[in-house]
Amino acid sequence: MPLTKLVPDAFGVLTISLVLLLTLLGLLCIAYSFYFQSHVRKHGFLQLGYFSGPWIIRIAFILFAICWAVGEILRLSLFRYHRRILSGLDLRWQENVCKWYTVSNLGFAEPCLFLTLMFLLRAPLKMESGGALSGKWNRNTACYIVLYCVPMLALQLAVVLSESRLNGGSGSYVNLPPSFTRTYSQVIIDGEEVALCVYPLLSTVILGVFAAVLTAYLFWLGRQILKLVINKRLQKRVYTLIFSVSCFLPLRIITLCLSVLTKADKIGFEALSFLAFLSLFCLSVVSICLLVYFPVSDSMALRGLRDVEEEDDRTVTEERSGALLLGPQTDDSLSLRGRRDSRSSSQERYVELSLFLEAEN
Repeated sequence: MPLTKLVPDAFGVLTISLVLLLTLLGLLCIAYSFYFQSHVRKHGFLQLGYFSGPWIIRIAFILFAICWAVGEILRLSLFRYHRRILSGLDLRWQENVCKWYTVSNLGFAEPCLFLTLMFLLRAPLKMESGGALSGKWNRNTACYIVLYCVPMLALQLAVVLSESRLNGGSGSYVNLPPSFTRTYSQVIIDGEEVALCVYPLLSTVILGVFAAVLTAYLFWLGRQILKLVINKRLQKRVYTLIFSVSCFLPLRIITLCLSVLTKADKIGFEALSFLAFLSLFCLSVVSICLLVYFPVSDSMALRGLRDVEEEDDRTVTEERSGALLLGPQTDDSLSLRGRRDSRSSSQERYVELSLFLEAEN
């Protein structure tokens, strides 16, 4: 069914509203993280400082999510229909916007988002000295994320720049259907030719393979984390994150692949594109809550611990703090913790609070 004015307007306004909501949530979490970090440094809460170790990578995760969401606005048909903002641009410029969207979102923002998610989950499992406590860990992780994203960026850029050579154009070395490499579709709207952004099937397949590898790695990380978990609330958060990634990522890839079966000026394409956006939007919101907001909130819940126990010696304070982090104090649990070595104890405490665990009162 051809598009009417109402359909792109409705999907476009809803997409922009969700992008603004994600941006607001992200900025609030960034401000919350900065407040927690300054609070730890100002008051010298060394124990809480342990759990603020990956704060730079948490902020990077939010920024990647916001960059992806803003990029999604540029592909909207809302701005190209009925003589609106992008419809006033030259047709070549409209085509370039679609190419830039494919490279920036499918080649950079989304892969970096997936990689940052995996590194945040991997942080508590590091057995090296310092682990996620070290400022070097944040710098190295940021470099690794960009480095691992370069192959994806190069592949997507190659697909976009080699479009004419991959679909039977001049000097072509392979003859693929246009849907494999096409980043835009030219249609006539109100007597004017405009370029609507579409998803190249080859780019989607590349992104799908990348997401499948990271999803398999996520399941392995989840198993390792669950081996250290002794709290049911934390288990629920781990399962929630694994469920979200295993559901929303495949849904996005499937809807993007199905979008090539319909024309860009049809309602079906708009519906599939919005569903693809919505799936990654939901994953981003869930991940920000579980990996950024809850860890900081749980840590802030313990900010008064030092004031309550300031008259006690350091050993007593650490024992009581550990009891609060790990659950109710019982003779069996305390004796069990006493038998654990220091590395295992520190790692488990990090998993309990830094990832997801709400402080138990």
